[in-house]
Amino acid sequence: MATAVETLGKLERRITISFPLTDVRTEVEKRLKVQARTAKAPGFRPGKVPLKMVAAQYGYQIESEVLNDKVGRAFNDAANENNLRVAGFPNIVPKEEAAEGQLAFDATFEVYPEVAIGDLTAVEIETVQADVSEAEIDKTIDILRKQRVHFHTKGEAGEHGDGGEPIAANGDRVTVDFVGAIDGVEFPGGKAEGYAFVLGEGRMLPEFEAATLGLKVGESKTFPLSFPEDYHGKDVAGKTASFTITLQKLEWAHLPEVDAEFAKSLGVADGDLAKMREDIKVNLQREVAGRVKARNKEAVMDALIKVAELEVPKTLIAQDSERLAEMTRQDMAQRGMNVKDVPFPAELFADKAERRVRLGLILSQLVGDNNLQATPEQVKAQIEDFAQSYEDPREVLKYYYSDRRRLGEIEALVLEENVVTYVLGLSKVTTKAVAFDELMGSNAQA
Repeated sequence: MATAVETLGKLERRITISFPLTDVRTEVEKRLKVQARTAKAPGFRPGKVPLKMVAAQYGYQIESEVLNDKVGRAFNDAANENNLRVAGFPNIVPKEEAAEGQLAFDATFEVYPEVAIGDLTAVEIETVQADVSEAEIDKTIDILRKQRVHFHTKGEAGEHGDGGEPIAANGDRVTVDFVGAIDGVEFPGGKAEGYAFVLGEGRMLPEFEAATLGLKVGESKTFPLSFPEDYHGKDVAGKTASFTITLQKLEWAHLPEVDAEFAKSLGVADGDLAKMREDIKVNLQREVAGRVKARNKEAVMDALIKVAELEVPKTLIAQDSERLAEMTRQDMAQRGMNVKDVPFPAELFADKAERRVRLGLILSQLVGDNNLQATPEQVKAQIEDFAQSYEDPREVLKYYYSDRRRLGEIEALVLEENVVTYVLGLSKVTTKAVAFDELMGSNAQA
C-alpha cells in the first residue's frame, strides 16, 4: 500500500509505502525452506539440516532480501500507478511510526523535469570552417621528418656531411655531466652523468641551455641558475644554485630528405612524392573535419543550454559525478599512475556532470519531439566512416556490431549529429573561417 504523493520541492517527491509484517514473515519462511533443501552443516547430510540452524545461518540475509524485494516492488508499483518518471534511485528509510502489524517506509525521490525549449529560429550560432593548404602539408612533412631525425657526431665527416663547426648550437643533441649546489651544498637531483637533451627544445631551464650553447666537447662552464618559484622540486623552488656542466658528447641532427625513401617510410609503397602529399592532405582533411564538427557541436550545445529551461535533478548530477570520478581513476590507472590512495571527490566533477545531465535531458526532449533517433542506415554509415582509416574495415564493422554497448555509443553519436543538423537548420547561423593552427590547437568537448 502507498500513500498519496507528497510534493517536497520542484522535483522532490515522497511516498510512504507499507505492508503487513506477516507478509514478510511468510516469505522469509518460504525462502528458508528452499534454502534448507541444499544447506550444509557439519554432522548433517545436505538437505537434512534443521530449519532452526538454517534460520540462524541465513535468516538475516534472507530477511534483508525479502524486505528489499517488497519495498522495491511496492515503490515501483506506486510510481507506475501515479505515472511518475523517477530520476535516479529513491532514498528509502524505515518510518518510525507505523500501524500495528505493519512495516512502513518513506521513499524520497526526484522526478524528471519538464523541459521547455525556446524558439530555435531566434537562436544565433557561430560555426567555424577551416581549409588544408599546401603550407599545412609542408608543416606536417617537417614534423614527420623531425620524428625520423638521426644524429651524427658533430665535426666528423660522414655520409651526410660533418654538421659544421663542433660547438654546441640549437638543434644539436648534447650529452653532459653536471653538478649543482646551493650555498656550497649539493642537493638531490642536482647531479647527473651522461645526461642527453636537444638544445632549443626547452627541456631544460633557459639558463642551463644558454650555458651549454657554444661549448666544445671536454669544455666546462660554471654558472648561476635561479629556480622558478613554481618549480616542481619544492626543495629548490625559488632558490639560486651554482651549476658546473661539462660537455661530453656533441651530435648534430640530420633530417631525412623528402625523397622516395622517405615516402616509403610513410607507407607509400612506390615512393611517389605526389601520392605521399595527397595521403597527408586526406589525413589532415579528416582531422580538420573532426575538429570542425566538434567545435560546431559545442556551439550548438551551448546554444541549447541557453535557450532551454529546466530543473536538473540533483540525484542524476550526483550519480554522474560519481561516474566521472571513477572514469578518471580508471583512466589514470591505465596510464600507469598509482592512484590507489589518491582521493577522487565526486564534487570536483559536479559542474561537468551538471552540464552533461542538462544536455542529456534537452537532447532527449528534442529527439522525442522531432523524431531524431539514429536510423540503422546512419549507424552503419558512421561505422564505415570510422573504418576508412583502418587496414581492414571489415574488422571494424565486426568490432561494433558484435557488442551492443559499442553499437549504442555509435547510436548516441549519430543522435547528437541529428540534433546538431536539426538545430542548425532552424537557427541563424554565421560561419567564421579559422586558421588551421588555431583549430588544431583547440580541444572542443561538448
